[in-house]
Amino acid sequence: MGMSVPQSCFGYPLSIFFIVVNEFCERFSYYGMRALLILYFRLFIGWNDNLSTAIYHTFVALCYLTPILGALIADSWLGKFKTIVSLSIVYTIGQVVMAVSSINDLTDFDHNGTPNSMSVHVALSMIGLALIALGTGGIKPCVSAFGGDQFEEGQEKQRNRFFSIFYLAINAGSLLSTIITPMLRVQQCGIHSTQACYPLAFGVPAALMAVSLIVFVMGSRMYKKLKPQGNVMAKVVKCIGFAIKNRFRHRSKKFPKREHWLDWAKEKYDERLICQIKMVTRVMFLYIPLPMFWALFDQQGSRWTLQATTMNGQIGLLKIQPDQMQTKTLPVFPKGNEVQVKVLNIGNNSMSVSFPGTTVTLDQMSQTHEFLTFDVNKLTSINISSAGSPATPVTYNFEQGHRHTLLVWGPSHYRVVKDGLNQKPEKGENGVRFVNTFDESFNVTMDGKVYIDVTSHNASAYQFFPSGAKSFIVHSPEISPQCKNNFTSSSLEFGSAFTYVITRKEDSCPDLKIFEDISPNTINMALQIPQYFLITCGEVVFSVTGLEFSYSQAPSNMKSVLQAGWLLTVAVGNIIVLIVAGAGQFSEQWAEYVLFAGLLLAVCIIFAIMARFYTYINPAEVEAQFDMDEKKKYLGKDSLYPKLDTDVQTQM
Repeated sequence: MGMSVPQSCFGYPLSIFFIVVNEFCERFSYYGMRALLILYFRLFIGWNDNLSTAIYHTFVALCYLTPILGALIADSWLGKFKTIVSLSIVYTIGQVVMAVSSINDLTDFDHNGTPNSMSVHVALSMIGLALIALGTGGIKPCVSAFGGDQFEEGQEKQRNRFFSIFYLAINAGSLLSTIITPMLRVQQCGIHSTQACYPLAFGVPAALMAVSLIVFVMGSRMYKKLKPQGNVMAKVVKCIGFAIKNRFRHRSKKFPKREHWLDWAKEKYDERLICQIKMVTRVMFLYIPLPMFWALFDQQGSRWTLQATTMNGQIGLLKIQPDQMQTKTLPVFPKGNEVQVKVLNIGNNSMSVSFPGTTVTLDQMSQTHEFLTFDVNKLTSINISSAGSPATPVTYNFEQGHRHTLLVWGPSHYRVVKDGLNQKPEKGENGVRFVNTFDESFNVTMDGKVYIDVTSHNASAYQFFPSGAKSFIVHSPEISPQCKNNFTSSSLEFGSAFTYVITRKEDSCPDLKIFEDISPNTINMALQIPQYFLITCGEVVFSVTGLEFSYSQAPSNMKSVLQAGWLLTVAVGNIIVLIVAGAGQFSEQWAEYVLFAGLLLAVCIIFAIMARFYTYINPAEVEAQFDMDEKKKYLGKDSLYPKLDTDVQTQM
């Protein structure tokens, strides 16, 4: 046992306060980084929803697979304290690399706001995440068990309260980081061009991880440091393997059955080890249904966050970011060979446009209510006509998988514009484009962004803005000085897109007509609050109980092993998400949610039945009995020696 200065405060070892603060900072670091991850993949790197979800859950699974490695290092080589310090250094380096990977200017050599070598950012982020997974996973089975080691016999109540405080620190760190880091993300920063400030948002968790390491090392002199007790996990695996192999060798009926399948290891391993492994396997058996809970819980950072991007984040005066929340108002976009066409009449007369199988008639300055969907191979003819004028065929090679707008302003005047918007605007922003009905080009300045050279009877590209009303100015030589050329947009909400048509009034001054291309998100993020509240309440009860149960039911030399087993259930849960997301291919996202809810309900019933038949044990009492039996054997052998000495002396 390492040297320590036993100090206490309110009946608790003073050392645990350093451990609790360390855990708060580490969890702030981990969850703060993780809250940003899915949107970093989606918006910065540019991966789609499914790939982003797959990489996210692969990372989380690795974070909960590496505890096995951490337990091995702690139990057989470095001990818990040195393992925590060593892997925390690795962890801190990983967070720093992750922050560096998100610096846009790192490879933006031409200073246009877009990295020239995205592969560099991807490679750095993968290296950073690998180091983080090794660090956070490696220390997981050690920190809580190390905290439990600080208590003496007879302090079971204090130890149980410690686990509650320990878990409170976890949730406090998680909650605060999930609120703060998304607020940092939406700030604008950059050297040559301003972007969403991912370096700051990832940098703060990196700084908190460094603080976590420093705080933990500061308490070094106060800790009770137990020496490594050998490679327990290897012994467990070898003992189980031998028992299975020995049972297979003696599968014939002529060999009598044994009370427990692990008893087939008695030929090689001592009874104490076998009994300890029995305790571990009894608990591990109860762990079998648990991954399904984590499969649902960890979707807060992936599917639920992506769900939030399609919702309205305005709750009263508060504006919520999607990654702070962790049903949707989704339009139907063209798939495969499909194309979509909307007609916008910017002329002064009614116009009719005939498509294969349908004809639409539009009054002046109006549009079709929705996009019309066609198979690109069957969109063979489109004709424009008006009263008293011959039909004019539309000649254009429509691009499959895209939306198009057909601008018409006369029976023989039209223009087809490819919209370039095949999904909801990202980050809950709103797309706005301008259509020019003037005879000459004009420029528009809107909320600091400039639409340059919007040509006559044409549409600009979309630019994107956060919610709220925006002012804009139209710059054109055709606007006389006495006319107003500054306007205010409609109040933009979340996830919408609009076409602003600049036309003329009777006095030749400019006028504004607004047409909706994509409707705003109508379902409020507030509706996610109950699901977050319920899943968090469930996790608090689930995890506090699980941590305490795992520690209390583990033999003294196998606590890290059982902690690693508990964390392994989280890894398996994330692997389940990977399998379902990859193999399910649900056309509707709600069907996937219903599947997970149904599976969890079934697992709850199974777990309740399993738990009903579990019998609690006190590992300390079992080990004390072994100690007593060994002491009796030793004393029995020792009592022979005085008698032998007396006999020898008599003979002499």
